[in-house]
Amino acid sequence: MHLPVYGRHFWNRYPWRWGWHRYPVNWYRWASVPLITSWCFRVNTQPVYYSYGDNIYYEGDNVYYENNVIASADEYAAQAQEIAAAVPDDVDTDDVEWLPLGIFSVMERDGDAEDATLFLQLAVNKDGIIAGTVQNTTTDDAFEVEGTVDKESQRAAWGPVGKPWPIMETGIYNLSENATDVLLHFEGGETQQWSLARLDEPENSSDEQ
Repeated sequence: MHLPVYGRHFWNRYPWRWGWHRYPVNWYRWASVPLITSWCFRVNTQPVYYSYGDNIYYEGDNVYYENNVIASADEYAAQAQEIAAAVPDDVDTDDVEWLPLGIFSVMERDGDAEDATLFLQLAVNKDGIIAGTVQNTTTDDAFEVEGTVDKESQRAAWGPVGKPWPIMETGIYNLSENATDVLLHFEGGETQQWSLARLDEPENSSDEQ
């Protein structure tokens, strides 16, 4: 597996909105449950975990949470898009503080992390803005993603900057785990279940990469 390396040279190739190269941060670092709570919610919040196919699942045209219908499938995807699109336009990127959520391999459901070629770097700010990078190490293509955390439902959703689809979502606390399932909503109404697996920091990682 060709692992991604995020450092000064990588970020300088991509002068994106959030200016990742300005932050001397180890993006492989992960956030614990207490840290996410104090950073995003600042109150005593009970974490919610989204276990797709278990406590949240699709049946027919509806989405169920804890055996109760919470939305139609189309409504649930539209909600994810609204959460992802809720990033304010007037954020002063120079004042943003980021909490790294880690770097993950991205796989279709039941895929093998050892064969992964897609990787996702994510971070969250204190206002619940989610942002990061998707990198394909086979083609060396990369693009920026952003979205938000819905504080009430604790759903985190993000998508490519400047594009309405696809939208990826999971619970913000799911991202404190080493592996988690996510939903990927596509234009046209299709939703697929994918998986994320956290990466350890590679030995050759440095700010010179």
